[in-house]
Amino acid sequence: MNPSNSIATSSHFLNRELSWLEFDARVLAEAFDERNPLLERLKFLAIFSSNLDEFYMVRVAGLRRQVAARVQQTPPDGLTAREQLDAIERHVAELLDQQRACLHDLLLPALAEHGVRLLPMAELNGAERETIDAFFESHVFPVLTPLAVDPGHPFPYISNLSLSLAVQLREPEHGHEHFARVKVPKSLARWVPVEGRPNHFVPLEQVISAHLGTLFPGMQILGSHVFRITRYSDLEIANSEEPEDLLAMIEEQVFQRRFGEVVRLEVPADMPPALRALLLDELRDTEDPEITPLTDREVHTPSPLLDLGDLMSLASLDLPELKDPPLVPVVPAELRDEGRSIFDAIRERDVMVHHPFDSFNASVEQFIEAAARDDHTLAIKMTLYRTGGGAVVRALTEAAQRGIQVAVLVELQARFEETNNINFARTLESFGVHVAYGLQGLKTHAKVALVVRREPEGIRRYVHMSTGNYNAKTARVYTDIGLFTCNPAIGADVSDLFNMLTGFSRQRVYRKLIVAPHGMRQRWLQLVEREAEHAAAGRPARIIAKMNALVDAEIIVALYAASQAGVQIDLIVRGICCLRPQVEGLSERIRVISIIGRFLEHSRLWYFANDSNPEYYIGSADWMPRNFDRRVETTVPVDDPMLHPRLMSLLETCLADNRQAWELSADGSYAKRIPVGAKEFSTHKVLLRESWGQVRDSAGKVAVQLPAEAFG
Repeated sequence: MNPSNSIATSSHFLNRELSWLEFDARVLAEAFDERNPLLERLKFLAIFSSNLDEFYMVRVAGLRRQVAARVQQTPPDGLTAREQLDAIERHVAELLDQQRACLHDLLLPALAEHGVRLLPMAELNGAERETIDAFFESHVFPVLTPLAVDPGHPFPYISNLSLSLAVQLREPEHGHEHFARVKVPKSLARWVPVEGRPNHFVPLEQVISAHLGTLFPGMQILGSHVFRITRYSDLEIANSEEPEDLLAMIEEQVFQRRFGEVVRLEVPADMPPALRALLLDELRDTEDPEITPLTDREVHTPSPLLDLGDLMSLASLDLPELKDPPLVPVVPAELRDEGRSIFDAIRERDVMVHHPFDSFNASVEQFIEAAARDDHTLAIKMTLYRTGGGAVVRALTEAAQRGIQVAVLVELQARFEETNNINFARTLESFGVHVAYGLQGLKTHAKVALVVRREPEGIRRYVHMSTGNYNAKTARVYTDIGLFTCNPAIGADVSDLFNMLTGFSRQRVYRKLIVAPHGMRQRWLQLVEREAEHAAAGRPARIIAKMNALVDAEIIVALYAASQAGVQIDLIVRGICCLRPQVEGLSERIRVISIIGRFLEHSRLWYFANDSNPEYYIGSADWMPRNFDRRVETTVPVDDPMLHPRLMSLLETCLADNRQAWELSADGSYAKRIPVGAKEFSTHKVLLRESWGQVRDSAGKVAVQLPAEAFG
């Protein structure tokens, strides 16, 4: 389906980049929300800042390159790259004003009332100042490298996202003024504790600034101001004729990323104009015609404090009264019997887990560890995208040492995880694991593990498929769904998938799986169009889709057509959504909500009513062109009808949310639902209170009806 020849025009699509900024605005709103504990609000402010960093490193940098190269690549919404940059500039300016007010007018004063303060050096008493002086001499001074800028010392390299001090100096004898740069080292904690005052800190850059005389003895310090830059940081992987070149190519690209062009300069509002102009002039890269020179419009003054992502460490302070109650994942009921193995449980019936409410350790890690130590295991195969190492990697190396055939697809192009994944790959190879790096020109984003066992009945394949990564750390923060099965058709499909990933197979047709880049978009279009046909014929039809992003124009047009045919469509899209809901004559039957809260909504789940023969799917792919066309992705049907009520319960819980849910309007703005006259119903509180693992009985039956207290 070609959007240009369809019912939709450019006015019927929301811009991808502006929709992303709307998502980050929702994250920032959580920092304002007084219903959240104080340190959790600080956490959301830090997440907002880190999100914006990545947005500039990748998305804004890409648009700037389009402008420089005069690329006429217009998205479905019709905005040119220049128009997008202009709109981004306006929106970001508003968000930074809100961020500044949130931190300095609300959060820092509120934290001070609870004994948590960021102090300027001037507020320290004599004894405290002596302690900080000693700390500087012993821990900070040896790490610092002051860099002069003069005819003999060119302007130094400034690393991406690092804090620096721009220091203005004068020679007392001759009166000559100079400029120097001092990097605030990332190897030291950003917030320096004040001895004798618990939870009181001085920012490290202020400690350094107060001791510049030690760094520049004999010079007059005229002033110093902190600054920070953002560089283009996406990888540009050329197609290699030799797959074995990929590892070296990724390493080279990660190294070169350090020298990407500057796309943003952050300075405090009180920086002297001349100093700001000097930095801007030195950071311009005017030699490369493919790079847009830095201008005043790329200079941001977000806050007296820069790099607010570092607030995450303050949000981690051990102050339980200012934080959410601790998370205690439960062991899924099907896996609680210590007298039987996880393989026994999976043979009995498919097992579904929902993290972080169900324990990742007691399910996913147990699955891999049990396979690694089992004498009946013949082979283990996995895809690793963002693993974090830990128990999974240890189990794989143990299995290889025991003589089990272990094959792992390590995706080296997982953004900002490239170095970690290179290290994991080399570790695995050193223990005899067969490591592959995927298909040329494609990222492998699928989340799949396969265990092959020899059993009395013959060879049996056990599969785990998930919406999330094999990462124990993120499994405590991200909501993800995983399915364990020994369904023969799914097992055969997964074997074919790994043969494609590690060998020369060109498999395109699968029994059960929906696999990208061959056929995933087409299959989703078929399922959406089937619902439209049911609705047009008066048969039961409905679509509920939960995902992180909805961008693909063909899918959006198909959803518009299904809405016009009479299909009720509910979309739970956490982040980017380019579809305009509730447009008269186009999408009246489409509702879009976004759930933002304690956990990052990451699970991807789809429901199709299908004339009262419902179908459910979970998978790794959002509905985006990159997932359909440039990645290896997998989606699996959840065929066991005993699991369907749990999945529908999750979807209905999200749709009923009046605490964490935001509704998307046709104009692209979001409004948060407020429980006016009704009890508060929060998705994450409900799922925590009535964890799936706790409400299932030994037979696996589920109490779908939520208790009344869950709404309190």
